[in-house]
Amino acid sequence: MAEFKSDFLHTLQERGFIHQISDEAGLDDLFAKETVTAYIGFDPTASSLHAGSLIQIMMLHWMQTTGHRPISLMGGGTGMVGDPSFKEESRQLMTVDTIESNIASIKRCFSNYLTYGEGPKDALMINNAEWLRSLNYLEFLRDVGRHFSVNRMLSFDSVKTRLDREQSLSFLEFNYMILQAYDFVELAKRYDCRLQMGGSDQWGNIVNGIDLGHRMGTKQLFALTSPLLTTASGAKMGKSATGAVWLNADLLSAYDFWQYWRNTEDADVSRFLKLYTTLPMDEIARLSALAGSEINEVKKILATEVTAILHGRAAAEQAAETARKTFEEGGLSENLPSIDVPASELEAGIGLLALIVRAGLAGSNGEARRHVQGGAVRINDQAISDERKVIGTGEITADGVIKLSLGKKKHILIRPAA
Repeated sequence: MAEFKSDFLHTLQERGFIHQISDEAGLDDLFAKETVTAYIGFDPTASSLHAGSLIQIMMLHWMQTTGHRPISLMGGGTGMVGDPSFKEESRQLMTVDTIESNIASIKRCFSNYLTYGEGPKDALMINNAEWLRSLNYLEFLRDVGRHFSVNRMLSFDSVKTRLDREQSLSFLEFNYMILQAYDFVELAKRYDCRLQMGGSDQWGNIVNGIDLGHRMGTKQLFALTSPLLTTASGAKMGKSATGAVWLNADLLSAYDFWQYWRNTEDADVSRFLKLYTTLPMDEIARLSALAGSEINEVKKILATEVTAILHGRAAAEQAAETARKTFEEGGLSENLPSIDVPASELEAGIGLLALIVRAGLAGSNGEARRHVQGGAVRINDQAISDERKVIGTGEITADGVIKLSLGKKKHILIRPAA
């Protein structure tokens, strides 16, 4: 890959964000000469994005940091259809109210990474429902649909994967790639948007937009994709043993978010410092050179830096301190995650397995039983081997709580409630 002269592409290249570019020299020239507008699309399929979207969000962040204008495009229109890319089955369709509620919730996360406003380099959050919901179907077929070859659309990996598995691909979903291509053209016309970015699985859809723009008279458009990330052990980014690593604090606490990054595999630390933090490259090089027990300190720095961008520096440092007290001092921190249990239930007594499930440390009694049998469960730091044990008021500590632990890193405080 070429050495780039523009700050933006140089930054993306040295930090490992670039998988493919449609015209490297042309895009580099564009970024070197003028303020460029680019976008990434996000589907509002839930009330929060998860850590799997962070690589895309950080690309927009670096774009603004290097003096350009990012657009976070929310799929309020396309979300009514659903992206079939590499999905094994059709998505459940959402109502307009659900989509709009999800978009409002997701907005809260983006403001931690981007500065929105009306200035020439301020980020924009745009909803493609603005132009998609009011489309006249016959005019759209005549003006846009005629530019698409079904033969070519059938050749895309995202479609072939479904067809090869003999899974139904609805006409509704088949339209998705046309709508996504049309988004690029609309953004080019309305906001002089020249670049679409996304994960490498979106390459075919983005190139579709470039081709449609060429046929519909836009300026030259460009594509840039990032690698699809997995951890060193092959796990999908944004998923943990207990579920999705949500970005919104109401779905996942700053402490649990910090813990996710603290548990990064050794082989991923350097790569994640480049992708997910804003630390200077020389500092990342210094940290990446550390080995042995020192790598655990680097993981704490990684966790704190990633958490600070999303939840604020104070929350990140509090999470780090909570972990230090809990793991290094063996103490009890008030900042650990907690659940309220009616005092009357504790007086009557709750079965250990039921309590483990209720605390979210296991998905079923069977899973909880395996944890107990494996010696992973502790009450107030004391190992429990009796799966029939009943937990009650006798386990409440002087701090007024019961500390339930699974392994060394998962702790929940049980708080008696009126």
